[in-house]
Amino acid sequence: MDVRRLAESDAVSYRTLRLEGLKGSPTAFGSSYEESERRPLSSYAERLRPTDDGGVFGAFDEDRLVGSVGVYRESGLKERHKAVVWGMYVTPDARRAGVARRLVSAALDAARAMSGVLQVKLAVEGTNAAATALYRSFGFEEYGRERRALRVEGRFYDEVHMVLYLDGFAATTATRAVT
Repeated sequence: MDVRRLAESDAVSYRTLRLEGLKGSPTAFGSSYEESERRPLSSYAERLRPTDDGGVFGAFDEDRLVGSVGVYRESGLKERHKAVVWGMYVTPDARRAGVARRLVSAALDAARAMSGVLQVKLAVEGTNAAATALYRSFGFEEYGRERRALRVEGRFYDEVHMVLYLDGFAATTATRAVT
């Protein structure tokens, strides 16, 4: 299994994987299959253009892309200390083989390499126990829950918001202003 940062040349494989995830696991993503299917290939290539403030990582089983995850730094001047992990997906046949763990590790390594990033956040669908357990194993902790965050086929789904502090900050001290 090879995990690497994806490049614009991976756009076709990434688009295929992304659409598979959106169709097969619609409650796991804020994006919809219908909207994403209409996007031109160039928009996927643009998403894969690496920057110092983010990237998309892919897991390959030989030449086949079987998983991906993205990470980016918040752009606002007051929020540049935060990175966001997004779009985690692993094909069903590649699950339970450590692929997701390797992808999260790659995303966190990229976040740590971003100068000044002190915390990483993500959102996970509220009933996805496997994903929540994976993120907890890296030290992520829940800081909130958005009720009815997503509506899929007339049914509502909660999102659990999680954070990992890279600088040793303890969430229990978050009740007072920290300078």
